[in-house]
Amino acid sequence: MKSNSIYRVAALFVALAMVVPVFAKPFTKTISFSQSAKFGTASVQAGEYLLSIDGSKATVQKGKSTVATSEGRWEERDAKSQYTSIVVGADGQVKEVRFAGEKKVFVFSE
Repeated sequence: MKSNSIYRVAALFVALAMVVPVFAKPFTKTISFSQSAKFGTASVQAGEYLLSIDGSKATVQKGKSTVATSEGRWEERDAKSQYTSIVVGADGQVKEVRFAGEKKVFVFSE
């Protein structure tokens, strides 16, 4: 009988581990574009925006309006970033966002 209850407890932990990420809050940060840039397929003008990252989906908002969305992934770096910064390629496409005091960066797929 003890082995059945051990399996039940193990199954409960597995089920909880699968559900907990669903309830995780999106990562949000205010970011500033000093020049216009391409974020996903949308052009974003210079200004201050709210960046929200939920899993692999990043959303840029101005006020309550969504101005751009894109897909990406989190990557770990060797050192913490000193500043929150946006890395833009020569074509104006946003490549990644670095966050002050964090080793993790969000790298965009597009």
